[in-house]
Amino acid sequence: MQNTIDSFCETLSLKGKSPATIEGYRIDLEQFLGFLSERFPAPDPATLGKIQIRSFMKYLADKGLTNSSLARKHSSLSEWFKYLKISKIRSDNPMQQIRRPKVAKALPKFFSEEEMANLLRIPDTDTWVGLRNKAIFELLYSCGLRISELANLALKDLDPHKRLIKVWGKGNKQRLIPVGKPALDALNAYLKRRHEVLNPDSSQRIFLSYRGKDLDRQQLNIILKRYLMLIANESGYSLHTIRHTFATHLLNRGADLNAIKELLGHANLSTTEIYTHVSLEDIKEAYEKGHPRA
Repeated sequence: MQNTIDSFCETLSLKGKSPATIEGYRIDLEQFLGFLSERFPAPDPATLGKIQIRSFMKYLADKGLTNSSLARKHSSLSEWFKYLKISKIRSDNPMQQIRRPKVAKALPKFFSEEEMANLLRIPDTDTWVGLRNKAIFELLYSCGLRISELANLALKDLDPHKRLIKVWGKGNKQRLIPVGKPALDALNAYLKRRHEVLNPDSSQRIFLSYRGKDLDRQQLNIILKRYLMLIANESGYSLHTIRHTFATHLLNRGADLNAIKELLGHANLSTTEIYTHVSLEDIKEAYEKGHPRA
């Protein structure tokens, strides 16, 4: 069974899925394998059925996993069984008989314009690290990037004359995004001192550590989360909140939803439409506060 998980993950890699996505599938499937190995002798992917799958889902539910987490496990199993069928390892997909847990769509959190302005003022631009972090925050807010997209940006992806960056998103899809002047100014200030940490092993990635090494998304989260905590009044905020903030502020200022979809790199408009609900909540709140008969 482990071999089919490995080959499935390899197939995902060939299809251009991100390393984070593939690792998520692997973790879910190896958890399923561990569960089966303890309860069923020599689990065979060709003969697994809905009894084993439902036992696994019940086991997870009993451990207290939320419906959101259960839905992710369901998706991982569905894709794996689909792969098994395509690969002729089995003739059916038993996940078609397993109902996906219902997940209520939570409205994404976002920062106000004042909160974002405060965040962008925090990094100490008298230091190399502060210049880098200022440029990161400005670029995240200016362009609505995913953290993995920002981590992978290379020098060749930036066109300062046209004020554009080339971004490689999910599924290795490419998009061009305009860069605002404050973000470009912050980038230029950082790039003027980027050479200070270069060494023979440094890559062409834009954002590097103080040792000249690439920064991945986990490192970025660790380094920059402390800044977020200075402006967040409650839990649940992350660097991804800045992406939500980018989209919400654009929509609130009248940007077209289809344009926001393209800037975010969403495959479907339905994914972007959640930001209309965020704006609607603001409208309702303003109405209830301001109308005498609300």
